[in-house]
This record gives sequence, structure tokens and C-alpha cells, in this order.
Amino acid sequence: MSSHRLPTHVRLLAMSGWQISTVLICLLVLVPLLTLFLSFLHPEKEIWEHILQTMMSRLLINTFLMVTGVALCTSILGVGLAWLTGVCEFPGRRFFSWALLLPMAMPTYVLAFVWLGLLDFPGPLQSTLRELFGAGFRLPEFRSLGGVIQTMTLALYPYVYLLAKNGFATQGVRAMEAAKILGCTQTQAFFRVALPMAWPWIAGGVLLVVMESLADFGAVSIFNFDTFTTAIYKAWFGFFSLPAAAQLSTVLILLVFIIMELDKRSRKKRRFYQAERQQTPAPRIQLSKGLQHLAGICCALVFLLGFGLPLLQLLYWAVRIFEQEFSSRYIYMLLHSASLAIIAAVIIVFLAFVLAYTSRRHPGSTTQWLLHIATLGYGLPGTVLAVGIYIPIAGLDNLLISIQDNLTGASTSFLQGTVLVMLLAYTVRFLAAGFKAVDSSMHRVTPSVDEAARLMGMRGPKILLKIHLPIIKGGALTALTMVFVDVMKEMPITLMTRPLGWDTLSVKIFELTSEGEWERAAIPALFLIVTGLLPIIFFMRKSES
Repeated sequence: MSSHRLPTHVRLLAMSGWQISTVLICLLVLVPLLTLFLSFLHPEKEIWEHILQTMMSRLLINTFLMVTGVALCTSILGVGLAWLTGVCEFPGRRFFSWALLLPMAMPTYVLAFVWLGLLDFPGPLQSTLRELFGAGFRLPEFRSLGGVIQTMTLALYPYVYLLAKNGFATQGVRAMEAAKILGCTQTQAFFRVALPMAWPWIAGGVLLVVMESLADFGAVSIFNFDTFTTAIYKAWFGFFSLPAAAQLSTVLILLVFIIMELDKRSRKKRRFYQAERQQTPAPRIQLSKGLQHLAGICCALVFLLGFGLPLLQLLYWAVRIFEQEFSSRYIYMLLHSASLAIIAAVIIVFLAFVLAYTSRRHPGSTTQWLLHIATLGYGLPGTVLAVGIYIPIAGLDNLLISIQDNLTGASTSFLQGTVLVMLLAYTVRFLAAGFKAVDSSMHRVTPSVDEAARLMGMRGPKILLKIHLPIIKGGALTALTMVFVDVMKEMPITLMTRPLGWDTLSVKIFELTSEGEWERAAIPALFLIVTGLLPIIFFMRKSES
């Protein structure tokens, strides 16, 4: 009998252990998504009437304007800086080439409270200006849409910068030279040749920025700027309604899926081919003296605004209050953050290896669909996943309590308020980041390597341990580093699902900034920034080697 005529349950039993493991990993993503969509079966009518009458239009407008503004500004800033450092020559280019990546180590919510502390009405800048120009002097209100866009642009432009720079470097300057031979000016060659050829990289960076903007909770909450992420948090902890939070989450999920589908369709309309790398690097564009100075000033200004000045301000605040503020509780917070990040990173890299190895052993459309489902979580905001994970966990916990009560007469919570909920949400959120790094390394293991190992008498687990694991070691280390830092900085999942009294650095920053305690938030913020520098240093050393 042919395999396609076998009953469904028989075909499932015929699946390998790797495929079954992949299906189970997919369920980790599907369960919270289905939970959120099924929440509409029992709508919270009163709360929804209140939301529709007082909040929904503002949430939609605020979210749209913020995401559009940040995407536009990061595109201009990231592409411009990538062109200057990747293709042109000017004094300081080598330094700015890597220094412009450092704002990636600065969480958006840290950058938000630093700039608010500097530019708010009682801040040092406005206080100094009032002393110089009189008590009536006042700068435009920074707690606004413009302030949110400025802050998030400075924090997120490195996504576009890094990928656009790679795009320009891959295509090279030779295409520009060919365009000039055909009669284009340098400006025309940039817009007609270089920019379109680098579009896949630029679009990828902008998509990451859009997803990060939609998912942001910390920065917008510090600015008191209402978006869907803050509304989900208020529905849960303000209205004490998990169903309302779940139903708001589905709206945000639909927005994410629409953006992903639009990006997918836009890529189908074009075909891009990567130019072959030249044996000798193409000569850089030599700018005039005036443009060289202007390029250096622009790069220096962005570096100072995005990393240099905020870091100096944090150091100033931390030194100023260190003696009376620092205590052993910060060590415990650091240990909580680090232990969570290490455990989550190990779990995620292990699951990423399972997915990557399944893709290798069982290539095909079914496996590709399963991988797509398993990595959907990276596009979902932390607030959404927190709600989607917590509801089924609470339901399962209530069932276990009911069984325990019937058997023993006791009623003890098993799952709610435990670290397990946090780890599940982290796993769904960051599995894609770990998978991409591990899968890229797995592709280095060519089929000929497996064939040679079999000729030497190796089979199954021995090939896995002796051949595959040593080759993907670098990718696994990259994945561990990336996930570790992402979990350390993650705020909404930690804030909304942590056990009682389980404070982390990101939670402490949220609590202090909610009260306007900018100076006291400097110490935990510096811990996070130092941690965020780890992957940047790691990748810079890796690229140089």
C-alpha cells in the first residue's frame, strides 16, 4: 500500500522523532495564538464599549503615526549613514563604521527616560536655558509623538544601518561606476542603481524596525503615549480583565500579519541577484573636503545623540547616587535577570537545533510550513505573548487545582506565578532569533560531509555528535549570545508574568521610571547596557577574524 493512502493516524505514527518534536514546538506558538483568537467567543462587552468610545481611534492613530514616523526616519538615517561608512571615504570612517552600531546596546526604554530626564521641563537643559533667557522660556513639549519618534529612531536605526551597509558593500561601487559611464551623475547613480540594488537589505531592516516599534512597550509607557501595547497592559492590570487584554492582542496580531504579508508580496514583485564579490575591493568614493567634514559631523552627531550623551548622563546619575542607592538588591536583580536569560537561551538554542536538524533530515514543503509556524513568535509583541501564554496556563492550573482538591482536599497553585510561564513566553518570542543563527551554521554541513562520515562507519547519533555539533558550534554561540541579551532587556513579558517578588533589572527600571525617578533608574540601566554590548563586541571580533 502506498504511503499517501495510509490513514492519518498511521502517517503520524510513521513520522520520525525529529518531525514529531517540530510539531510539538509549533504547538508552543499555536496555543497562545488560538487562545487569543478564541477569546472573541466571550467578548467583554462593557469594557469593549468603553474602549471603542474612548480609546480605539486614538490607539489606531497613535500606533500608525508612530510606526510610520519611526520607519521613515530610520530609513533615511540608516541608509544615509550606511552609504557614508560603507562606500565613501572621510576622516573617522573606520571608527564610525562600528561605533554607529552601539545604540543597539541601549534599550529603547532606557534611551526614553534619559532623554526625558534631559529635556523635560525640570531637566538640566531647560533649567539652564531659563536661567539664561528668563523664567518664561520653554522648549516644545518632549512628551509627544515627536519625542517618541525621535527616541525610537535613535534606538532602532542600527537595524537599517547594519543591513543597508551590507547591501551596499555586497553590490559594490562598480555598479555606480558603470552607471556613470552610461551618463548618470553621482546622485542619479545612487538613486537609480545603488539604492534599488540594496533594496532587499534595506526593506529587511525597515521591517525589523516596524516590528520592534509595534512591539515596544517600555518607551511608549515612559512617554505616557497610548498604543496597543500599553492598552493591553492597562486592560489586564487596570481593568483586571484578561479577556479584554486578549481581544486587544488579536487586533495587534492582525496588524503584524498584515505588515508581514505586505512585505512578502512586495518582495515577490521584484527579482534581485547578488553581485559576485570582487577579488580586490572597489575604490571608495572620495568626497570633497567640505562633504568630508559634513559626513564626519553627521556621524558624530548621531553617535552622540544615540549613545555617547545618554551613556555619560547615566554615568553621571549613577555616580551621584551610588552610595545611597546601591545595595545588594541590585545584585539579586542582576542574578535574576542573568539566570532567566541563561536558562531561556539554553532552551531556545536546543529547540533551534531540533528545528534546524529536522529541516536538514526532512526537507520539503511540510517541514518548511512547520518552521514558519514555529518562528512566528518573533513578530509578536511581548505583551501579546504574555497574555496568550498566561490564559491557557491559568486554565490548566485551575484544572490541576480542581483535581488536587478532589483527591486531597488541598488547593495549591502549580503553574501560575512561576518562572515556567516566563520561560515559555521567552521561548515563543525569541525562538526565531536562535533558529536563524543555528540554521545558518547547519547549512555549512554539506551532504558530502555526511556521506564521508558514513563511509567511515559513523551512523545516526555519532554523526550528530562528532560532525554536526562541532561545525555549528559558532552558530550556537551566536544564538546563545543574542537570546541572552534579548531576554535580559525584555520588559513586558517579564513585567506581566513574573512571580511575586521576582524583580529583574528591566522591571526595576519600569517601576522607577513610572515614578519619574530617572536618577535611581541609572544603575540598573547601566547593567543592561553593558550586557547589550556583549553581542556587538562578539560580532565585531567575529567579522574581523
